[in-house]
Amino acid sequence: MRIAVYGGSFNPPHVAHAMVASWLLWTDLVDEVWMVPVYRHAFEGIHGKKLAPYSMRVEWCRMLQTDVDERISVSEIESKLPTPSYSIDTLCALKEQFPEHQFRLVIGADVVPDLPKWKNWSQIAEEFAPIIVGRGGYPCPEGSIAFPEVSSSEIREVLKNGEIPSHFLFHSLAHALKNRNPYADTK
Repeated sequence: MRIAVYGGSFNPPHVAHAMVASWLLWTDLVDEVWMVPVYRHAFEGIHGKKLAPYSMRVEWCRMLQTDVDERISVSEIESKLPTPSYSIDTLCALKEQFPEHQFRLVIGADVVPDLPKWKNWSQIAEEFAPIIVGRGGYPCPEGSIAFPEVSSSEIREVLKNGEIPSHFLFHSLAHALKNRNPYADTK
């Protein structure tokens, strides 16, 4: 089976994440999409990004799967690997655990300039046929489409003020955040 490994902070996941997963399936690039929430980010602390608890981000990704397509799954493999998490380690662990599948890494056009800094990028490119998806504000790769410019950082800022930006969130997550918002400013 052809599996797209769609990793990310998913802090929180939003409609653009859902659109990317759907596009991968609709265009028959893959048979399934496995969302892999990062357990501990390799660049944690560098960008001032504070992650919501891992279990919460996993739960949110499962909500996206339920709302969007049964061919989307959520893998918790990164919680079982040494930290910090690197894409090559996750991909090799998946390949070892599921040798019957062909894995492809999904990355956004926004990270393309940083790929030379990634651990073992040439091995990833050779063994895991990356699918680069368009992202607003960056050149769109040939064979892809530009997805809306939706930023988890901007969503977190709105959530911090106690507001729910429903137009950027899929239904079940918007509802869940109304009841439990880990980003709300609790001054």
